[in-house]
Parts: sequence; C-alpha cells; structure tokens
Amino acid sequence: MSVSLARQRTGEGGFTLIETLVAMALMGLVLSALANITAQWLPNWNRGLERIQRSELIGIALQRIGADLAAAEYVSANRDGRHPLFDGSELSVTFVRTALGPNAGPGLDVVRVGETTDRQGLVTVRSRAPFRPLPQASSLSEQIHFGEPVLLLRAPFRLSFAYAGQDRIWKSSWHDSDKLPAAIKLTVRDAASERILSISTVAPVHVQSAAQGDCAQPDGDCDGKSVAPNNSQGNSQGNSQGNQGNSRGNSQAGNGTIGQGGSQ
Repeated sequence: MSVSLARQRTGEGGFTLIETLVAMALMGLVLSALANITAQWLPNWNRGLERIQRSELIGIALQRIGADLAAAEYVSANRDGRHPLFDGSELSVTFVRTALGPNAGPGLDVVRVGETTDRQGLVTVRSRAPFRPLPQASSLSEQIHFGEPVLLLRAPFRLSFAYAGQDRIWKSSWHDSDKLPAAIKLTVRDAASERILSISTVAPVHVQSAAQGDCAQPDGDCDGKSVAPNNSQGNSQGNSQGNQGNSRGNSQAGNGTIGQGGSQ
C-alpha cells in the first residue's frame, strides 16, 4: 500500500512553501498600494459629495423661501391700519401669505423666516401662525406666537435679506412702508470664511400695493385719461334734449297758426 501511494503522489503538482510566501508578499504589496491610493482620493470624494448635498439642500431652502415671499399678501394688521403687515430686517422677515400645508384650510398665515439658535448653533427656521387682526399699538413679537418650525439652513451657512422697491435700490430693512417690496435678495454666506455663495438669488414679490389702488380722484382720471360717460346717462340726456326740441317746435307752430287766423 505504501509503494502505490508514493507513486500516486509523485504524479501530483503543487506549490512549495517558498512560492506561497512569495505570492503572499506580492499580494500584500498590491493591497498596500491600493490602500494608499484609496486613502488619498476617498476624502476628496467625500468632501465633493458633501458639497453637492449641501448645495442641493441650500437650493431647496432658497426655493421654498422664494415661493413664500412671492406669495406675500397686502394685508394690514387691523381694520384701521394703513400699512401692510410686513417687517423685514437683515436677518429675518415677517409677512402674510395664504395658508399653505397639508392640513391648512382657507385663510391666511403670518410667516416668519429668520435665524434662531439650537443646541448646535445658529439655524435659519421657517415658522408660522394663523393670522388674526392685531390691536393697535402692539408689536408683532407680543401678539404673534409662531409655531411649527421648519429647519431650512444650518451653520456654517447664514442667510441675509435685502429689500428693493420699484427704484431697485437695495435696503437692509423694510419697516412701516405703504407698499410691499418689489424684490427681496436672498444672500447665503459661509460664516467661517464670509464668502458669498453663488447660489444666492432674488425673489420677486407679485403684489406691492392694495387691491383698490392708490387713485383718489373722484372722476377716476388717474392715468391722465378721462373716463367715458355711461351709456344710460348719454341716452337719457339725448332723449331729454330731443323732447325739449319737439315741444319748442310744436309751440312755435301753434303760435304761427293763431296769428294767421287773427289777421284774416
């Protein structure tokens, strides 16, 4: 039995211990080279991916804020108020818009978009409250209690606002104005480097003044053009003038006939 097994083993092939050690050493060199290459490009890949994700989140936030600002309504704080309920500063803006949400019914909301703080630092939040007429001589912070906060931006990114009317002159605040701003600039900057991101945009406001307009002339001549008279008034005046002419003609003809009879 031992002789036959020895003959079978002499015909078999395999690796020696030295060949196995050399193969393992070569495999280790290849793996180490791959590890070095991966260690170099993987952080750059992660940073690029995070930058893309942040840009997408900032773009979504700006799109949401721009849609809210574009839908701002000219609504005064109460019946006696002459100014729209709109308060804009460099870091926050408060305005009135149509209620928006899955469970929102018909009505108006007071929306505030601005900075606040949480456990991780400064954040830009959108909050809302149902609109109700405010008493006179009362501030927004005292009468309106905002809720349902929605996180839009987080540090290190900060959002600032600028406002412009029809003259396109940008201002850092908009308070107690007779009209809403025509456009609002949304500027996003990196708080660490103070670098303004190219994703910043401008949101136009669709409504600037009240629905009844600013015309105070009784004849309606607000644009330099006279208003055409009503057809019913023109017809009544023409009919009255025609009737007066007919009556005058009949009286003159009757007087002539009487005069001729008397002379005969």
